[in-house]
Amino acid sequence: MVHQVALYKLHPGVTDDILEEMIRRTRSMLLKVPEVMAVRSGRKIDPNAEWPFFVGLDFESRAKQRIFMDDGAWHKFQNDVIKPYTTEKLVLDYELDPGKNIKYS
Repeated sequence: MVHQVALYKLHPGVTDDILEEMIRRTRSMLLKVPEVMAVRSGRKIDPNAEWPFFVGLDFESRAKQRIFMDDGAWHKFQNDVIKPYTTEKLVLDYELDPGKNIKYS
């Protein structure tokens, strides 16, 4: 199983209300995609944290993750939620199954 964590920096004008809506929309939009096993999104707790918004996604495999990246819901999410409100992102992928060769993820 593959877990992807995407960390985002926000535009200076993003309010708490906008951030709350981003969190809600992330969950509602991305859970519709069949390849996504789980969606998590949230905001920073530490006011000094460098990345105030995150999205966590679980996939059965890298192949399912690639299919997801071609899905229209993903592109709509990028255009409606991410691009208007963020300035930078950091995306990290992790293999969750112990002992599994990451070459076969």
